[in-house]
Amino acid sequence: MGNKQEELEMCVRLQGYDLIGITETWWDRSYDWSVGMEGYRLFRKDRQGRRGEAVTLYVNDQLELHLGMDEEPTESLWVRIKGRAGAGDITAGVCYRPPDQGDRADGALYRQIGAASRSQALVLMGDFNHPDICWRDSAAGHKQSRKFLKCVDDNFLL
Repeated sequence: MGNKQEELEMCVRLQGYDLIGITETWWDRSYDWSVGMEGYRLFRKDRQGRRGEAVTLYVNDQLELHLGMDEEPTESLWVRIKGRAGAGDITAGVCYRPPDQGDRADGALYRQIGAASRSQALVLMGDFNHPDICWRDSAAGHKQSRKFLKCVDDNFLL
């Protein structure tokens, strides 16, 4: 993000977003002073000893929320946003799946997605690194990509 922080803040002010998810932030503690944004709570999940595999979630500080699940070894952040009068809660998640992620971490991520999809409303953002998926045909060549498609299908996600 480094040199893109001002651009992000300008877009947020112009569009009035309530939720912003970012993957592969490449942040470390040296950026703590510059990544906050007025009017937003910042949630980060950084991986120690690894670069580029972090996720960040900015949430409008006017929204009432609760932190969600945090299962290792996934690169994901989840929050539940309290619905307005008469509306149900919204679960929001931002995920990063490294291209070389193994079956154990994939399984943990798919369990999280399954749990989140049981909420009344779900906003799922991220980079899942399955470039071989053909969304039109719901088909993929790689085994890991087919497992992801199965997770999407099993949880009725569009």
